[in-house]
Amino acid sequence: MTTTRPQRTLLAPGLEISRLVTGLWQVADMERDGRTLDPDVAAGDLAAYAAAGFDTFDMADHYGSAEIIAGRFLANVRAGKAPAGTAFTKWCPKPGAMTPDVVRDGVQRSLDRMGLDTVDLMQFHWWTFDHPGYLDAVKGLARLREEGRIRNIGVTNFDTAHLRVLVKHGLPIVSNQVSFSVLDRRAAGEMSDFCLANGVRLLAYGTLGGGLVSQRWLGAPEPTAVDDWSKMKYKRFVDTIGGWDALQGILRALADVAAKHGASIPNVATRWVLDHPAVAAVIIGARLGEREHRADNLKVFDVALDDADRARLGEAFARSKPVPGDCGDEYRRPPFLTASGDLSHHLDTVEKVYRAVPVEGRPGRLRIDSGSIWEPVCGYSRAVRAGDRIFVSGTTATHGSGEIVCPGDPGGQTVYILDKIAASIAALGGSLEDVVRTRIYIRDVALWEPVARAHGRYFGDIRPANTMVEIADLIGDYEVEIEAEAIVG
Repeated sequence: MTTTRPQRTLLAPGLEISRLVTGLWQVADMERDGRTLDPDVAAGDLAAYAAAGFDTFDMADHYGSAEIIAGRFLANVRAGKAPAGTAFTKWCPKPGAMTPDVVRDGVQRSLDRMGLDTVDLMQFHWWTFDHPGYLDAVKGLARLREEGRIRNIGVTNFDTAHLRVLVKHGLPIVSNQVSFSVLDRRAAGEMSDFCLANGVRLLAYGTLGGGLVSQRWLGAPEPTAVDDWSKMKYKRFVDTIGGWDALQGILRALADVAAKHGASIPNVATRWVLDHPAVAAVIIGARLGEREHRADNLKVFDVALDDADRARLGEAFARSKPVPGDCGDEYRRPPFLTASGDLSHHLDTVEKVYRAVPVEGRPGRLRIDSGSIWEPVCGYSRAVRAGDRIFVSGTTATHGSGEIVCPGDPGGQTVYILDKIAASIAALGGSLEDVVRTRIYIRDVALWEPVARAHGRYFGDIRPANTMVEIADLIGDYEVEIEAEAIVG
């Protein structure tokens, strides 16, 4: 039986979506020459997608005029002039103080552009976890959810460690939107395991590698230039996994499986991602008014991969290199796998969390405070730099002036602590790569493994000297405390 409409899934209670979501990031690319798409014409294109069952649309506050187009479409839906549809968006603020007003203004801007009083899914992106403002931002989103301005909260490009911080802090996250494809298989591991264990669903993008995962490129020579932002981005993924030969090996395997099923290469590549149980849906980009592949995309639901198919694909995967790191790392550290490439210049402009101040009467000595109420009372600094040495005090998972992060979860607390240590060292002119020693204090020896694994994610390549000590009674309701020492230069 041939599928005539996309399959559907329940992303969250009361929120049913198409398993093939229409992504509108290409609007920004289509408008990069300064022109703006006609919102009425583009809204008509969305209506055509919705009529065919592709009625779930994904966008962001920086995807050109995508929110305005969606708003026009949704107005037509309310007027009975277009079939029903659902629109998701993303809020991607520059890291800084995330006050309730900042969060409210960011969300309201999208609501205004979309002509909505409430949005079904607001997804949140954060550029650098050294800045802890993401916690305040998501707490602000949770308050707006309670007010009815947001029905569900998702995140985008969060790694497993920081998704854990949010979830174990009790924040209501229903989804994480991440790169996931036959080229980029990072989400199939620890990320999927965590999501399945904690009721979070994955929305997968990049599944067709900006069009590189298609028959057009099978056996084709490597391009000397690419013609759109999406291909610029995913060509960097291809280079990272072993180059054009690695891509060709994967395309040949996809073609073999596709021929067996009477399907296309994109069908098989999409089916492989959809088969992962943590994945709710795949997001496929659309160039509105230029081209659409709805008929071919529907065929993905007529493909059922068997063990032989997965083995054939696995052989090709084994001949490629894995994309390093975890989901979202491509936005925060080398190799920067984005359309614009190296983002270090952008990250360097992010507001520092802490400010170094000279120590009076001690030339060459600097210190920072983290804002803890106890630092001035007890007479200590979060970190001190003396010459080329940086010393970070015993640090706990304390947010702001006293909120305990991830109570009862040692892994989440360790992640938050190490981010705090990284920010402290950065404020004094160093980095985690300069750390030569860490000391970890844990409440109970039974807690050692999640703490050690989190430490390993940060320091696996740096390998400082380390001591872990069981302390029966840490001061306060904490599971772990960490101190560090670094030598700069």
